[in-house]
Amino acid sequence: MISRKSDTDGDKPAPRHPIAVNTKARVAVVGAGVSGLTCAVLLAEHGFTTSILAEQIGDRTDSAAAAAIWFPYDVEPAEAVIPWALIAYGRFQELARDPSTGVSMVEMRTFSRVGPIAPPNWAQAFAPRVLAGREIPAAFVSGFSIRVPLIETNKYLDYLQTRAIDAGVSIQDGLHFENLEEIEDRFDLVVNCSGIGAQRLVPDPAIEPHRGQVAIVAKFDLPYAVVCDDPPLMYAIPRSRDCVLGGTNDVSDDRAADSDATARIVTECQRVLGFAAPAILAEHVGLRPSRKGGVRVAMEKLRGGRVVIHNYGHGGAGFTLSWGCAQTVFELAQNAV
Repeated sequence: MISRKSDTDGDKPAPRHPIAVNTKARVAVVGAGVSGLTCAVLLAEHGFTTSILAEQIGDRTDSAAAAAIWFPYDVEPAEAVIPWALIAYGRFQELARDPSTGVSMVEMRTFSRVGPIAPPNWAQAFAPRVLAGREIPAAFVSGFSIRVPLIETNKYLDYLQTRAIDAGVSIQDGLHFENLEEIEDRFDLVVNCSGIGAQRLVPDPAIEPHRGQVAIVAKFDLPYAVVCDDPPLMYAIPRSRDCVLGGTNDVSDDRAADSDATARIVTECQRVLGFAAPAILAEHVGLRPSRKGGVRVAMEKLRGGRVVIHNYGHGGAGFTLSWGCAQTVFELAQNAV
């Protein structure tokens, strides 16, 4: 069970894993989104000689476009996802003690348009609360509140990248592979965190791009995050300097922002929450790497016998599962080399 900690626990730096002595095993992590960076940090801080090989890094990754509030959304199977998510919850609680990480603990109110909604059983450790009638906007019929981690993507991805480099990780971007066999044989182990790219690299036809578009707007008075999964998907997430409004979840690989979609997103959020028209600061599109059959964290041998550990198919829960899946990758890596 995960215990709740107050936001006033102090600005203590998050604990780092001890760096091991053995640095002989050479690992290539493919992908520099949240999954790749987290795996690289965990592996390097435990003594693996680790390199990140990526096509895009930083704000050009799909991870950078995420709303990144902790919740297992658009991902399966539950029996694997929930344990991974709970591990990540605990890690994010630790990281929230240091504001420079971009992680904070916030109230999230989840609403339903169609009927009663209750906190899931696995959320009982977070002291969830069923919302009273006066707390439910007229557009909804029920809702509940829980306290969850919020990850501001630009700050957090920078934090992870810096932490990786401090642990000795080398990062190469601008790389394009047609398949995993193309990765140099100087690496003893490959960790595949390629997200939507796994469709081509593995190849895995079960990967399906779920297009998510958000509008970044000027900060307005919203004391908690609001989420409703019922159609039309709607969320409003206040961050330190702006708010993220969403969203969309369409099967598409189109990365171009759609101004009509932005207008619909903002209009729906305004209608539900009743705030004045905000200044639109940016539009972002990311492709959620959903996978029929669920998240794949598994070991496989490439031609020639080299081991690859796959870690992809996280759907709309890349941040939510990041530390849990990375822990499994680390355990598999220990047994692989």
